[in-house]
Amino acid sequence: MYDGMYDRTTPFDDRGAGTVVGAAFDDAVPQHVERLLADYLDRRRVEMIGLDPDAAELADSLSGFVLGGGKRLRPVFAWWGWRGAGGAGSGPEAEQALVAVSALELIQACALVHDDLMDASSTRRGRPTVHVEFARVHDAAGWSGPAARFGAAAAILVGDLAQVWADDMLHTATLPAEALARAGEPWRAMRSQVLGGQYLDVLAQASGDASEHRAMQVNRHKTAAYTVERPLHLGGALAGAGPELVDAYRRYGADIGVAFQLRDDLLGVFGDPEVTGKPAGDDLREGKRTLLVAMALDRAERRGDDAARTLIENALGDPTLDAPALDRVRTALGELGAVQAVEQRIAALTGSALAALDAAPIEPFARQRLVELAERATLRRW
Repeated sequence: MYDGMYDRTTPFDDRGAGTVVGAAFDDAVPQHVERLLADYLDRRRVEMIGLDPDAAELADSLSGFVLGGGKRLRPVFAWWGWRGAGGAGSGPEAEQALVAVSALELIQACALVHDDLMDASSTRRGRPTVHVEFARVHDAAGWSGPAARFGAAAAILVGDLAQVWADDMLHTATLPAEALARAGEPWRAMRSQVLGGQYLDVLAQASGDASEHRAMQVNRHKTAAYTVERPLHLGGALAGAGPELVDAYRRYGADIGVAFQLRDDLLGVFGDPEVTGKPAGDDLREGKRTLLVAMALDRAERRGDDAARTLIENALGDPTLDAPALDRVRTALGELGAVQAVEQRIAALTGSALAALDAAPIEPFARQRLVELAERATLRRW
C-alpha cells in the first residue's frame, strides 16, 4: 500500500494541530497546503481506526496518494483568487482560507483515482495506481475472488472517500458563514462539471467521437473547470469578489485550464515518462479522443491521406502499441500539422486569458502572480 510517508519540516506552532507558523503565505502555498492536508488526513485516519483497524487501509491509501506528489496547482490558483479579491495574506483568516482551498486536493485525488480505474492505467506519478496496488495486496494475501475486482472496488471507495472528506475539509474552515455560503456556488458547480466532463470523455472513447467539438467540451468541463476556473472562483468567493472580478477569473480560468489540458495532451504522446510519471503514449493506448487526435484525423481526411488516418485510428485504444508504432504516430501527427495547431491553440488561449485579467479589478500583485501561473501551466517541460 502507499506508505503515507511525508516530510514534516515546516513548523507548526503550539496553538493546535494544523496552525501554520509564518508572517505570510504567498511564497510557500504548496508547502502550507501539504502540511494542512497531512494533519487533516492524520485526524481522519484515527476515525477510520475507530471503525475497524482494517478500514484504516482506505485512509492510508488516500493519504499516500494525496501526499505522494503533485504541484498543488489548484489550491495555488484558489489562493491567488483569494488574494486578488483582497483576501489577507497572513493571520488566522488567511490560515483558514488555506484550509478551505486545500480541500481541492481531495477533489483532485477523487478524480485521478477514479480516472485511473476507468482508463485501466497501471501507473500514476511513477507508482502503481490505487486499483493496481489493492489488487496486488489481494494476490499477496491469497484471498478469494478476482484480485482485479477487489482492486477496482477498493479504488472506487478510496475515490469516494476523497470526495466526502473534501466536503468535510472545506467546511472545517472557520471562516465567516457568509464566506462559506458564497463558496457553495463554485464548489457545487465544480463537482458537477468534473463528473459531467468525465462522462463525456468516457462517451467519446466508447462512441468513437473524434470531433474537435467533443474534445473541447471534455477539456472545458473535465479539466478546466476544476483545475483553474472554479478554484479561482472559489478563492474569490471566499474573499467576497464582485461579479466583474468573478467573471474575469472564470474567463481566465476556462482558457488557461483548457490550455493546460492541451499541453497535457501533447505530453501524453511526446512527453518523457521520467517527467510525466506515466508511460509515453498511454493516452493513445487508452483511446483518448484528444484535440490533438481530432485535429490530426481532420487534416488527414481533408488531405485524403488514408495511410495517416488509418495509422492514427489503429493506434487509438490499442493496448499493445509499442515504441516503434508510437514513433510512427508521432511522425504522422507532426507531418499533418496537428502538433503545431495545438501549440497555436495553447498560445491563443493563453493570450485571451491574460487579456481577461487586464481590465479586471484585481490586486496588481495578484495579477502578476496569475500571469506567472499561466506560463507555468501552459509551458511545461517535455
